[in-house]
Amino acid sequence: MEQIGFVRWFRSRFPGVLIFHIPNGGARHIVTGKKLKDEGVVAGVPDLFIPLWSCWVEMKKKSGGVVSFEQTHIHKYLEGIGHKVIVGYGAEDASRKLLQFRNL
Repeated sequence: MEQIGFVRWFRSRFPGVLIFHIPNGGARHIVTGKKLKDEGVVAGVPDLFIPLWSCWVEMKKKSGGVVSFEQTHIHKYLEGIGHKVIVGYGAEDASRKLLQFRNL
């Protein structure tokens, strides 16, 4: 999975910098989905967050990955409050975009 590869790369490249997954996606039973929504899950929140850099990473398939309407809305909101949002089409693309963001 591309996200696993990206997280492994990130953790080896930037030891000590926290990155974590937001488990929003996936098919769930309707009761579980309602409970998660009641607990604060929001559709469209990116997959990964790097708090130190106020940076969110949305992982998509290398080809054919599409940003949803909900994701576009959340990305604009996050950028509007000063956060960075990277949409990575595979681990290599996400890594390249993160390095560009950090000017490395």
